[in-house]
Amino acid sequence: MRRVLPVLGLVGAVLLGGCTADDESTAAAPSPTSAPVAALTACPEQPDAEAVGAERLPALSFDCPGGGSLDLARAPGTPMVVNLWGSWCAPCREEMPILQEFAAAAGDQVRVVGLISKDGLPQAASFAEDAGVTFPSAFDGQGELMAELGLNVLPFTYFVDADGALVHTEAGPVSSVDELRSLVAEHLGVQP
Repeated sequence: MRRVLPVLGLVGAVLLGGCTADDESTAAAPSPTSAPVAALTACPEQPDAEAVGAERLPALSFDCPGGGSLDLARAPGTPMVVNLWGSWCAPCREEMPILQEFAAAAGDQVRVVGLISKDGLPQAASFAEDAGVTFPSAFDGQGELMAELGLNVLPFTYFVDADGALVHTEAGPVSSVDELRSLVAEHLGVQP
């Protein structure tokens, strides 16, 4: 049986240790740049098939600074973990090495994709480089997805099956690689 945390109306999210996009720790207002950002990896190709399933992420598309795009309306073809993060978010900074370690171990079994949210591209790229992030991240500098989902905190992690159905939402940071592996096994049926 699938247990899905409702996408909208996550009242208790603040209590889970997330950051808000309006935290005082936020650097200057996000300012995207058209300069290439070497630290951010290109997003993987997605099949042309539309996502199916009772519950899906909003049909939004975001460019990846390293090349390509992340289209949430498309079925990923492979189970996918989508993590919303920002360089200004302390729990995101703590969680990023966990996501990176999992992504490296999962290989082609599960795609890990970040979504830089309410952040500046130079700040996000600098953080990604410092953290050694090699999985791709798309750029949502204005927080369009957060607004669409009614979120005001980060991090959030979405588990999407190969057909594009949203099968689980994890509010707040994942605390270990073992926890993330367990969530992937439980909700995506993959044991990387």
